[in-house]
Amino acid sequence: MGAITKYAVLVLLVLQTTCMVLTLRYTRTVVIDGPRYLSSTVVLLAEFVKLMSCLFIIYYQCKFDPRKFMNELKVGLLNKPLETIKTAVPSGIYSFQNNLLFIALNYLDAPTYQVTYQLKILMTALFSSLLLRKQLSRNQWFALVMLMTGVALVQYPAGSTAVENTSSIQDRMYGVGVLLVACASSGFAGVYFELLLKSSNISLWIRNLQMAMFGVIFSSITVLFTNLKEIQKDGFFQGYSIAVGTVLLLQAYGGILVACVVQYTDNIIKGFATSLSIIVSTIVSYLVFNDVQPTKLFLAGTMIVIAATFVYGLRSTKPSSTKLTEKDS
Repeated sequence: MGAITKYAVLVLLVLQTTCMVLTLRYTRTVVIDGPRYLSSTVVLLAEFVKLMSCLFIIYYQCKFDPRKFMNELKVGLLNKPLETIKTAVPSGIYSFQNNLLFIALNYLDAPTYQVTYQLKILMTALFSSLLLRKQLSRNQWFALVMLMTGVALVQYPAGSTAVENTSSIQDRMYGVGVLLVACASSGFAGVYFELLLKSSNISLWIRNLQMAMFGVIFSSITVLFTNLKEIQKDGFFQGYSIAVGTVLLLQAYGGILVACVVQYTDNIIKGFATSLSIIVSTIVSYLVFNDVQPTKLFLAGTMIVIAATFVYGLRSTKPSSTKLTEKDS
């Protein structure tokens, strides 16, 4: 892949990550007439779009030959049923995590969400050490300490501003708690999926297809058990708008885009994209939503997180570095 294409993928990932967070934040906070959309239905539809997209990509790889396409699905899905079932674990966790992210954004501003969510890197490192027995260098562990320090500074409340009411502080802490659970689930699911990728010769897109299949199943269960009454009352597509449709597409294609970045570039590119998206979301959130007033501590913490993300990503400069997981949101 040429340098121009790599930069194009980098820009796309920055835009996708930033737009996803800001658009999602907008749809959950904007004042509307009538009921707000159900996040569980968006997650379900996003998994379905992802499923259809993976089928199309596999069909394209088979040069639109129906017989070759059906044989590819048979070999990838039916001939190895145990391998297919294994993907139910990360798929179920990701479905759970996606719903947690929607909840967290109800209580956190976009930049705080974006920076705090970088703790998934720490969780991924810990689970990699436990499950994959990966050895991290001193620089990498130092980067993780930098990461935690930066996030702590970002979360530290500004003492010079007006005193926050108790409910506001409780909402913020609740949002952070939900996001920490999402970080842990993301780290475990990512490492487990990496283990699946390395333990077989099943293609990247077949694995994505398997994940999407179980994603549709688990998301459907979530919808039925959590929002059935609301759907019966106001309909499945209650509160949907162009902005919600945009969130749906960004959610669906975000994982596929990350898969391309992981497969064709490296961790450094991905780290740059994540860091740049933090900066962009902070600026846009301040200018558009005015839901955050950056303090010196916030800016310092953000810069530390950006630096930590870059330093931690330096591990991928080795040619033998392992592949990352395709899903990361």
